[in-house]
Amino acid sequence: MRVKTTIAGCVAALLGVLVAVFHGLVAAPAQAADTARQPVAMHLTFDRPLDASMAPFVLAQSHGMFASEGLGVTTDVAQSSAEAIARVASGASEVALVDVNELIRFHDKPDTAPVKAVFMLFNRAPYAVVARKSRGVQRLADVEGKTLGAAESDLSLHLWPAVARLNGIKPASVKLYRMSAAVREPILSAGQVDAVLGFSYLSAVNLRDRGIPASDLAVLRFSDYGGESYGFALIVNPAFAAGKAEAVRGLVRATIAGTHLAIKDPAAAADEVAALIDGGSRELELERLRTVLADDILTDEVRQKGLGGIDPARLDRSIGQIGEDFKFRKRPTPADIFDDSFLPPADGRMIN
Repeated sequence: MRVKTTIAGCVAALLGVLVAVFHGLVAAPAQAADTARQPVAMHLTFDRPLDASMAPFVLAQSHGMFASEGLGVTTDVAQSSAEAIARVASGASEVALVDVNELIRFHDKPDTAPVKAVFMLFNRAPYAVVARKSRGVQRLADVEGKTLGAAESDLSLHLWPAVARLNGIKPASVKLYRMSAAVREPILSAGQVDAVLGFSYLSAVNLRDRGIPASDLAVLRFSDYGGESYGFALIVNPAFAAGKAEAVRGLVRATIAGTHLAIKDPAAAADEVAALIDGGSRELELERLRTVLADDILTDEVRQKGLGGIDPARLDRSIGQIGEDFKFRKRPTPADIFDDSFLPPADGRMIN
């Protein structure tokens, strides 16, 4: 009887071990799956305070598009594109939205990290001369003999020499009034200058919000006068891009999806953005978003080739235009600036 009890006990113990092993084998893949489902942390830096031009990212976050790509995206704001690029270069941020023309200038510095853009949100830079018609400026040639306000930190100032040359304007004939970007619109609305250099979707919209009628504003976009520049682009830390390539591809896909939502319903997008801004105006952000979509995102090039990419020959020409005001130690190539390997195929980037 004792022998039988001992055998029975051994059998029971053996069965217990087998059950434990079985559960261990089942639990291990489950635990691995749980680990695989952990989102990839990604910090996104904007180069300026939130406005409707960032709607694709706001929508991608609020509609779960980042989450569906396995990303945990957090955001913050830098004081400039130069600062945002520096954060990405150092690894303080994995990704940032910056003016690609600042990235081009960054690559001229010695021993810089090989930071590249992976998605071009603005197919055209928003640089423009924003003028008062009542002060005699209705077309670009009219700025000769006038006073043009410009912020030193604004890259439109540094692309102005190329645009002036292309249009036969002698830079010496235009008086530059240098100022802080914070007072650009107030100085123009007060009549202290005849026109300002700035972003069409910021300066022009802000001036209308200050009570200057649209009929008195001339928005002279650089892109309509020979300017080749692209605008805002997503850049990625090189080490992160190498180690988390699929996460970067997921970020690009989510950004494309968010852009489609903004295009489909700008009013709803503007509502979401305005709700995140202290004292935000839904009407102001809607006008800003419509301007960005029409002028900077939904260009003929994008309609033909899809969102996010670049034409290398055009990017190379834009680098040359920067070089008219900036002496490169070593002129970067388009391949130094933009990496298209994270983009979906063209049919996944077309405008519906």
